[in-house]
Amino acid sequence: MNNENVFKSVKIEYHILQSFPVSCLNRDDVNAPKTAQIGGTTRARVSSQCWKRQVRLALHDFNIRLALRTKNIARLIGEACVELGAGEEAAAECAKSIAGILTKDTLHFISDSEVKALAQYAAERKFDKKEVKNEIFKIHKKAFNPAVDGLDIALFGRMVAQAAELNVEAATSFSHALSTHKVSNEVDFFTALDDYSQDPGSAHMGSLEFNSATYYRYICLDVGKLYENLDGGEFIPKAVEVFTQALYTAIPAARQTTQSAASMWEYAKVLVRRGQRLQVPFEKAVKPEDGGFLVPSIRDLKSYISDKEQMSGSLFKKIAEFDFGEDVNFPIDDLIAGIQKAIQVK
Repeated sequence: MNNENVFKSVKIEYHILQSFPVSCLNRDDVNAPKTAQIGGTTRARVSSQCWKRQVRLALHDFNIRLALRTKNIARLIGEACVELGAGEEAAAECAKSIAGILTKDTLHFISDSEVKALAQYAAERKFDKKEVKNEIFKIHKKAFNPAVDGLDIALFGRMVAQAAELNVEAATSFSHALSTHKVSNEVDFFTALDDYSQDPGSAHMGSLEFNSATYYRYICLDVGKLYENLDGGEFIPKAVEVFTQALYTAIPAARQTTQSAASMWEYAKVLVRRGQRLQVPFEKAVKPEDGGFLVPSIRDLKSYISDKEQMSGSLFKKIAEFDFGEDVNFPIDDLIAGIQKAIQVK
């Protein structure tokens, strides 16, 4: 790899405002919408893990081959061994030995290229489980090719307790999505009728909690770290494109058939800069204006970032800034093109 990382410390920060009507985007252990206490008020919350997973899966919609997070490593490798000519019993035993070295009943993040490389390693040892050694870690690492089938690993990272050399530090960081205003969960009481029964009464009844909110989402893409994970900068423009597209389209999947929470971005300020990351805390809950929370949320977001930029002076290190959602003649494609141009470090 070229030792000169021209993208070092360059970050793309997405400050997104997105409103949803009746919804339960992310449920807690009692099936209610998640919340958090911010500035002394209850806010609606969608966990970073929840939205991050949907963004990762959405990459597939833009022709990106995804890796797999699974406990079924032995089955994956065993199937690849069978494709290379192993008998099913020998493949299963050899794959089990490899999987036992790689993971101890935990989710393992692995790409298809890595699976095939491990199966080839087994084939070279005639699928003899006794010949499986810890050198598989080197085979595993060498086969990692994020530009082919592991971009999600490069973006979201990987931790392997059994082998630190397989760890990949995430190039992205996601905050929990939080409402910019106070929220109180509400209860939907419902009944269902029996189509066959002649009884006009309810055959089933229940209740579900929901809320509605304008969420603030903060996501940071560390372009320098992505450069390291991709082993170069050639694939970075494409990675930025598909990641931004996935951020734009991905929505948590909870209760989509009954509440259809399908709102896109309403406003986003995107910054390309160096230096310390900057998240807007919305510590003071906004009050409704003009019949909603979006207008004051946009104003407070802009004001906070502007104030911090002025206070940070030379440490703010802004390269470019984009406002999305206020001009219908500035579509998401133009935003992506602008970001790509801004990160072309000279």
